[in-house]
Amino acid sequence: MTIHFAEIVWSDAPRYWLANARIPGCLLANSAKSADSDHEGVVRVDVLVEHGKIARVMPAQDTHDDAIARVDLGGRQIWPTLIDVHTHLDKGHSIERNPNIDGTFNNARLAAAADRPNWTAPDLRRRMGFGLRCAHAHGVSAIRTHIDTYHDSAERSWPVLREMREEWAGRVDLQAVSLCPIELLMDSFGDRVAEIVKESGGLLGGVTRPAIGMHGAPQADIDRQLDRLFALAARHDLDIDLHVDETDDPAAATLPFIARSALRHGYKGRVVCGHCCSLAMQGDSEIDRTLDLLAEADISIVTLPTVNMYLQDRCSGRTPRWRGVTVVHEMIKRGIRVAAAGDNCRDSFYAYGDHDMVDTFRQAVRILHFDHPLSEAPSLVASTPSRIAKLEGHGSIGEGAPARLIVFNARSLNEIVSRPQADRVVLEGGRRITAKPPDYSELWPDDDLPGRTAAAE
Repeated sequence: MTIHFAEIVWSDAPRYWLANARIPGCLLANSAKSADSDHEGVVRVDVLVEHGKIARVMPAQDTHDDAIARVDLGGRQIWPTLIDVHTHLDKGHSIERNPNIDGTFNNARLAAAADRPNWTAPDLRRRMGFGLRCAHAHGVSAIRTHIDTYHDSAERSWPVLREMREEWAGRVDLQAVSLCPIELLMDSFGDRVAEIVKESGGLLGGVTRPAIGMHGAPQADIDRQLDRLFALAARHDLDIDLHVDETDDPAAATLPFIARSALRHGYKGRVVCGHCCSLAMQGDSEIDRTLDLLAEADISIVTLPTVNMYLQDRCSGRTPRWRGVTVVHEMIKRGIRVAAAGDNCRDSFYAYGDHDMVDTFRQAVRILHFDHPLSEAPSLVASTPSRIAKLEGHGSIGEGAPARLIVFNARSLNEIVSRPQADRVVLEGGRRITAKPPDYSELWPDDDLPGRTAAAE
């Protein structure tokens, strides 16, 4: 008998089975991978939830102890809640205040800089809180957010980040990375940035383009800038996460400099690089040399497919010719860790989005051609970002892990990719959450509320 999704009764019992479920093998912890998989790499299992944790994962069977409650999923898929390992909560939901006039990277940068004086503590709390509520409702349980860290914003933004992290702990776990052109770290401001990041339990980051300008050929003193960055990180024992070569200009090739610097400073396995778009525009021999360095330095990569497709190769009146993403397939073949993430959300760098990593996943599969087979695709937004960000208890399903789960009204990966999955159910501590994405009206100025008139005032 077919079990309709809307008719499933979700258990509030402290101990119950999620029975007759399907889980992608790439999202199962090693101890749970013994079950046979289908052509999509998906296994049929029963999951025992006990006091908010996963107590057991076993091959699906028809009978269980009648004394334990049973929720029959009818063969539908369970995933762990997802991870957005590269986003910008401090910029989010500012699109109506600082629109990008033509959708280009340069005007995105200028619009964000012009709006930054408006980022007061109350403004940041409102927009960041809105973004976190969206992510939580959609089934995101961990976020790494880059925080604009300039002379005029560092002391305002990081205290708010710390407040939000404490407020959301256990629902959406937050990591934070400082963000400014790395040349700004060369003087005493760099020391202060590293101190703030250390005090905040964050990562030291930056962008390898000039402070005034676009991504392009590496600056003459790029090695000196990177040595300063790595020295600051080493002094404070900070991991590093950088924005790199976000352009279609093949001359933009700072990625090899970063890899060599990581090796020079003993930072193997402690560096993440996001974007890396220009690598896809370089010749095969240059790509191979760069990938050799990345593998040797154990650098992880984050691709941002939706945002880079939006920004890259944008020219008025001309259809774009490329997708804007890095060489994901080639990296994975080399054993380089690659995650996909959401990046910007409704700001000058990306006018759309809702902090929904299921949406990012579905688009990434198409943009990256990460299909045929689909078996490893879910790892882009769950198990791999968990390893990159060292997020214990996130990104996989296994015994002893928290019961933070997404249940889809879909049996196959094809069905998950083919529909928006707006009816997904999110479980937190084994209980269904009631959270919904917040209403946009919370972001509207009072004088813009529909129905408000001068007479009413």
